[in-house]
Amino acid sequence: MSLPLIIISLALLFYTIGVWSERITGKLKPWHLAFFFLGLVCDTWGTGIMIESVGGLTYDIHGASGVLAILLMFVHAVWAVIVLVQKNEKMIHNFHKFSVLVWFIWLIPYTSPMFLRLL
Repeated sequence: MSLPLIIISLALLFYTIGVWSERITGKLKPWHLAFFFLGLVCDTWGTGIMIESVGGLTYDIHGASGVLAILLMFVHAVWAVIVLVQKNEKMIHNFHKFSVLVWFIWLIPYTSPMFLRLL
């Protein structure tokens, strides 16, 4: 298994733990935020290595959804910081709705290479 694939798989693991543990507990907690950022760092790092190894960003569904996913993960993590700092209880209890949406969108670039190879 290649290093970028290991790093991207760690992103999946970290992000999934953060998102689904937040969903299950029904309340955003600081440790969820740590997993959001670990997922974001690993995804960005692994994606950077992959882009470098193929000579640039691909302009297809995988490349476009990958950029969108990283941007959404960044917005998601920053918004989580804001919600926790403001101690907005309503948002703390409803944040999982956005988290799950971003997680599902993130799965598109993660799984698209597998599906594109099947075609």
